[in-house]
Amino acid sequence: MKQNNFFLFAIMVVLFSLAAHSNKNLTNPPLNPELWITKADQSMLLQRVGNKPATASPDAATIAVDAAKQYQTIDGFGYTLTGGSAVLINQLPADKKKALLNELFGSGAQSIGISYLRLSMGSSDLDSVTFSYNDLPAGQTDNTQSKFSLRPDKANLIPLLKEILAINPHLKIIAAPWSAPVWMKDNNNTKGGSLKPEYYDSYATYFVKYIQSMQAEGINITAITPQNEPYHPGNNPSLYMTAVMQRDFIKNNLGPAFKKNKLTTKIVVYDHNLDKPFYADTIYQDAAASKYVDGAAFHLYAGNVSAMGQLHDRFPDKNLYFTEEWTGSNGSFSGDLLWHTKNVIIGTMRNWSKAALEWNLANDPLFKPHTPGGCTQCKGALTINGAAITRNVSYYIIAHVSKFVPAGSRRIESTPVNGLTNVAFITPAGKKVLILLNENDTAISFNLQDRKKKALLTIPGKAVATLRF
Repeated sequence: MKQNNFFLFAIMVVLFSLAAHSNKNLTNPPLNPELWITKADQSMLLQRVGNKPATASPDAATIAVDAAKQYQTIDGFGYTLTGGSAVLINQLPADKKKALLNELFGSGAQSIGISYLRLSMGSSDLDSVTFSYNDLPAGQTDNTQSKFSLRPDKANLIPLLKEILAINPHLKIIAAPWSAPVWMKDNNNTKGGSLKPEYYDSYATYFVKYIQSMQAEGINITAITPQNEPYHPGNNPSLYMTAVMQRDFIKNNLGPAFKKNKLTTKIVVYDHNLDKPFYADTIYQDAAASKYVDGAAFHLYAGNVSAMGQLHDRFPDKNLYFTEEWTGSNGSFSGDLLWHTKNVIIGTMRNWSKAALEWNLANDPLFKPHTPGGCTQCKGALTINGAAITRNVSYYIIAHVSKFVPAGSRRIESTPVNGLTNVAFITPAGKKVLILLNENDTAISFNLQDRKKKALLTIPGKAVATLRF
């Protein structure tokens, strides 16, 4: 009888152990992330992949995400909505235009969730003609900006923005002038030259009127930069503005004008290449100018993305934004996908940027419209040819993050691994997202770890992956 009781007790212990193990599995299921892939050979384009994670392997590298270690808040991802982009999108048949705008700016399953746009104040070089909001006959001036008008943008850009904001009313917008009105410049030309000091106050009023006029149209300008690419006076339009010029303009004119008019639009400095990050230092080190400045914006046609992180280390109270990088007509899908994902997306985010923007949203098959002397090789995220729409490489570069990382997300810690460049986020809904790049020719397997959960995953060679879990 005692022996039977012993066997009964042993069976009960085994059953209890199995039940406990089963319950543990129910409360702590294996890590099984959703997975989207784009391959450099274009055989997969933002494709949802049926994912079968395996048991973690001690032989594979581990990427651990840690939501307890959080960094910058994310403002968003997107493009510059150039005047030329607006013209082309507006020319689409109504049904195609509606579908495209929902795809770009909506939040549905078929949308890519663009959350941030950049605008030009007046024309950029990707408008068909140059213009400002206060163009005057030769010899005339208007210090009070009484003749300021958004009229040049009321045919295409502003109506399109209103349609976009109806889809995403939380869209953030940063705006920058390519040039001041020519009557304010020392060369009286849209190309190059500098702002005359006697017009600094008038130019500050120009900014105030722009923000107020856009607000009257129902368009909130989140931030401005005083000048696009201030060290590139060879574009058309353009304006040369040194760090000292910009510092003094902000300190004595623009900042006080914003304060007087109770504007909440952020002032962001520089907006040019990462080879000259000390442009921002010059402004930050002047307390009277710095008090008006939210942060600095960068492009990467020269320099290294690590300069953003170094600037953050010197001035941790200032924000960082990445506002432009182009893909060109002579570039390859493969090369651009890998380089831009590594630098514009993962690199900027790991170096404290709150936003990452590619250059123009759309152009035609001949890379038009553009101004005389403007960019003739800039390839949009979209090529629009009549009613036909082609999605180009920068569409996928941005979509791999904008679709999954909404504004208000936070960057979180993720393990750097050789051969698998990555960055991780936690969304406002509590989802974790890992953006990962495999630059190698062959597939790589790695362990993904989130707290006590692990899984072995494999990413194809020459591919970008987004994992959500």
